[in-house]
Amino acid sequence: MSDEHQSCCAPARTGVPLDLTVRSAVPAGLGDHRIEQIMLSGGSFAMGNSNGDENAADGETPVHQVELAPFSIDATSVTNADFARFADATGYRTEAETFGYSAVFHLALAAEPDEVMGPASGTPWWVGVRHADWRHPGGSRSDLDGLDDHPVVHVSWHDAVAYSKWAGRRLPTEAEWEFAARGGLEDARYPWGDDLIDDPTDGRWRCNIWQGEFPRTNTEEDGYLTTAPVRTFQPNGYGLWQMVGNVWEWCADWFGPRYYKFSPAENPPGPSLGAARVMRGGSYLCHDSYCNRYRNAARSSNTPESSMGNAGFRTVSL
Repeated sequence: MSDEHQSCCAPARTGVPLDLTVRSAVPAGLGDHRIEQIMLSGGSFAMGNSNGDENAADGETPVHQVELAPFSIDATSVTNADFARFADATGYRTEAETFGYSAVFHLALAAEPDEVMGPASGTPWWVGVRHADWRHPGGSRSDLDGLDDHPVVHVSWHDAVAYSKWAGRRLPTEAEWEFAARGGLEDARYPWGDDLIDDPTDGRWRCNIWQGEFPRTNTEEDGYLTTAPVRTFQPNGYGLWQMVGNVWEWCADWFGPRYYKFSPAENPPGPSLGAARVMRGGSYLCHDSYCNRYRNAARSSNTPESSMGNAGFRTVSL
């Protein structure tokens, strides 16, 4: 893939978080975090892209050995039901709610005409929508009916950190995320191996990504136009569900496209400074013709106050 291939992430939003009082008042470690935990023993693994299908500007190379301490990780992304317990217990308002808008994929739009702010420059399939937020993923005419077990979306990096603080946990480092996604398979493109579908004879997909002509027609061969329940398809070798596809997942690190060249060998924390935070795993919008980042080694990023209809998170703890 060439440098000009872009991510299916929404355009960045920049600005000062607007809800600092509520954000700082989130109680630490008192939350009812109910997601199944998978304990990983850590150890050494080869981090980075060894398959030659990387997006050059993303900094997926060089492949380098990384040593990680043991950690536990959520078996699934944080769901709408999980996030609702947090928001209801703390009164927390997300940045999409405080800014008053978020990015919605054009085929998922469910808003009044006067709430549609228009398409994003350069990525017209993303539409700014007033009153779109985690409780209204398509806009004001949508809700979470039937979506309790789907991943929460329209959450910024700051929102994910606030939930993690409440739960007594944290976001994974980029290295922890990739180690977990690989499920014990060295050099594999995907958490299950190198093939996107189960069996070429029956065409069963292993993850929720785009099929058809992006961004106009999704044939939904995997069964979903947007998000799928978090326990759809099969878990990887570590028992983790949907590490690729479905929704992007925020990581703790600042993003640095050249970081791998000087990354420390033990528990790399990412760059000390940056403008955007790492996102991993791709989403239901990823397609080879535009964004092939539904791979173990693939990297993307967005500003920490950005929110969109295809990004969520999962948490970790030592």
